Amino acid sequence: MICFLYTLLLFHHLNAKVENTRCKIMGDPKYPLLSKDGDITIGAIFPLHAKETLPSFEFTQKPQLLSCSSVSPRDFRLAQTMIFAIEEINRNESFLPNVSIGYRIYDSCGSRLSSVSAIMALMNDQEFAAGNRCNGQSPIHAIIGETESATTIILSRTTGPFKIPVISHSASCECLSNRRDYPSFFRTIASDYHQGRALALLVKHLGWTWVGAVNSDNDYGNNGMATFLKTAQEEGICVEYSVKFYRTEPEKLLKVVKTMKQGTAKVVVAFLALFETGLLIEQLSIQNITGLQMIGVVGWSASKNLITPNTFHVMGGSLGLALRKLHIEGFSDYVNKSFWKTAFPCSKRDGNYSQAELNCSRYQDLFVLKNYNEDVSEQRFSSNVYKAVYAVAYAMHSLLRCKEQEFCEKSLTIKPQQVVEALKKVNFTDTFGDKVWFDSTGATVAQYEVVNWQKDSDGSFQFKAVGYYDASLHPDQRFFINTETIIWAGGQREKPRSVCSESCPPGTRKAAQKGRPVCCYDCITCADGEISNETDSNNCQQCPGEYWSNTRKIQCVLKAVEFLSFTEVMGIVLVFFSLFGVGITVLVAILFYSKKDTPIVKANNSELSFLLLFSLILCFLCSLTFIGRPTEWSCMLRHTAFGITFVLCISCVLGKTLVVLMAFKATLPGSNVMKWFGPAQQRLSVFALTLIQVVICVLWLTISPPFPHKNIKYYKERIILECSLGSTVGFWAVLGYIGLLALLCFILAFLARTLPDNFNEAKFITFSMLIFCAVWITFIPAYVSSPGKFTVAVEIFAILASSFGLLLCIFAPKCYIMLFKPEKNTKQHLMGKTQTKSY
Repeated sequence: MICFLYTLLLFHHLNAKVENTRCKIMGDPKYPLLSKDGDITIGAIFPLHAKETLPSFEFTQKPQLLSCSSVSPRDFRLAQTMIFAIEEINRNESFLPNVSIGYRIYDSCGSRLSSVSAIMALMNDQEFAAGNRCNGQSPIHAIIGETESATTIILSRTTGPFKIPVISHSASCECLSNRRDYPSFFRTIASDYHQGRALALLVKHLGWTWVGAVNSDNDYGNNGMATFLKTAQEEGICVEYSVKFYRTEPEKLLKVVKTMKQGTAKVVVAFLALFETGLLIEQLSIQNITGLQMIGVVGWSASKNLITPNTFHVMGGSLGLALRKLHIEGFSDYVNKSFWKTAFPCSKRDGNYSQAELNCSRYQDLFVLKNYNEDVSEQRFSSNVYKAVYAVAYAMHSLLRCKEQEFCEKSLTIKPQQVVEALKKVNFTDTFGDKVWFDSTGATVAQYEVVNWQKDSDGSFQFKAVGYYDASLHPDQRFFINTETIIWAGGQREKPRSVCSESCPPGTRKAAQKGRPVCCYDCITCADGEISNETDSNNCQQCPGEYWSNTRKIQCVLKAVEFLSFTEVMGIVLVFFSLFGVGITVLVAILFYSKKDTPIVKANNSELSFLLLFSLILCFLCSLTFIGRPTEWSCMLRHTAFGITFVLCISCVLGKTLVVLMAFKATLPGSNVMKWFGPAQQRLSVFALTLIQVVICVLWLTISPPFPHKNIKYYKERIILECSLGSTVGFWAVLGYIGLLALLCFILAFLARTLPDNFNEAKFITFSMLIFCAVWITFIPAYVSSPGKFTVAVEIFAILASSFGLLLCIFAPKCYIMLFKPEKNTKQHLMGKTQTKSY
């Protein structure tokens, strides 16, 4: 308990000691370049000079103050814009009626070292009267600046712990959107997240897929380029090289220029700060590197300082994003007249200012801008500074509970944290008609112009607006560019091409080149049966089953349907032989009919012979059913007709064979076998054997009949229209039954071949069955292996060959005797009873 009381007393003593501590600046104070007192003070840091001269750091004497040179007209205009906006608000008695706004504007000289010095000066008063105590309160309510993202990050990190709001007009680095690290940071410019995406959309819209990339080696350039590279990859854009440098690294700059010179990409995306852009353009001019289509960012795309006759030689035709050019009413007159009279320190001689302010030597280089007004209309960042001042004013209007044309409660103590919270709620319409508000990241909506570096007929240079990007619109309407008004790199009217590989035409697909980016590819013709009907297709599409690709591989067309037709050569030849066989058979039948009373016809069972000739005619004709487009009826007819007619034919031959055998048996003493196989029994046997085949065919047609089928598996490029067997068992049963009868007939005829007759019918039947069986045995493997319409042709050939074999083997010898050897057409000769001549 005693220890606790002792500790409490110690802390109380230390606290009282701190409260009694007087504020004292260590070192020489740093004074603002431009300042004015007011009830509310807005600080600002601008790089009013571009170069900084460092003092000697030998530490033999106290270091001198940093000296700056090379006035930056653009940033000086921003300072003038800020003062103009403050004066405009102070004159408005209805906005902050009894409250005046003051300012303190410091020069960072484009240096991080000077920027830190300016920040510390802003956070402290320049002088302290005797007795002043350190109260922890900031002498300013908000800070406007910096111009570059890198120095703005330093500013925001330094002021962050003190909750001092910082509002930047041009720091667009996406890294500043992190509210955890930068809770009190705001900006009247959009994040580079939108700029990076807009650049990628610009490149894609213009059809470029092969680009180079160069960026400043700082937070601004690295983060912005990272966004661009990520979006470019999503949009199918390839980056040949991505290089970077910083303004203090001349060796890296030379390497960057060398890479750009050796690269094949004709388009270069330059995510550079203004200073780095100037250095890059200088080197490109020295090495006379032209013809590159530069794509720029807000930081330099519309900078009047960069566009000169010398730089236009290498940068003419550049495209880039720029802030919208907005006209601030009254500003032009102000910078030419009022500013130099009322706001410029050296114009004041009433003795109320410190000696530092009256020392006009530090302002001498600014006087060169007194009559310079050429760039007033080109200042695109001025409107952002103007909006930033008004955003602070609206926040203070809310915090001081101002009532229009009455008063504000100026006695209220406003802490920086309160200003931060008020800025989050700011929402007003400015004089340009734009809605001003800060989103959850502290930024405003992205709105850019697309500008083109062009040269007028009078020799002057201009940044011509050729399109826009507006993130507040619908995604389909955010981006627009008019390519017809663009002058491209080198003053060309034709858009440059920048691709690693030329576009693949329809009918081909892209094949990536190994080890190279996806934009480098070969064009491979689509395979048969595949198409691509668009340019730069990644894959070829497979045509549906009944379709095939045309010769150019750009369209799926119906496959050619293949079947054995009557009009093709093969069909005509088979029809000819079929009808020829019918004709020969009819002639044989006529001959037999005309010689029906001759012994040779009578001896060969004329009834079975005529029935056999009739069945052969049917066999020849059934082959015609296999030719032509298969239909449901033709498929059923061709197989059943083939099976039944051939069984009828073989049944007749089998009957003739049995007659020969029975006839031989009948000549033996005491044999009466012929009475059991007379004409009636012969007809009955033919009918019975044929009926069995009819039953098989009926069962086949009933259970699973043949049907037309489109075969798309055998040939990829065409459809075979064929008759599917339906039931393969039925087909092979029909064919097997024919083979069984033919084999039986062959065996019986073979047994009867040696019968002692002068005209042995069994020999001819044996030979005919041998041919028949040989044909159909060879038919089976040929039928199975033949493709398409050749399957049908093989079957027709087997039918015709076996039919001609039967016709020639059985009837040709008889016709020969009847026509050329009539003397042998006698009963005695047939019985072998004629006398043989001796020689």
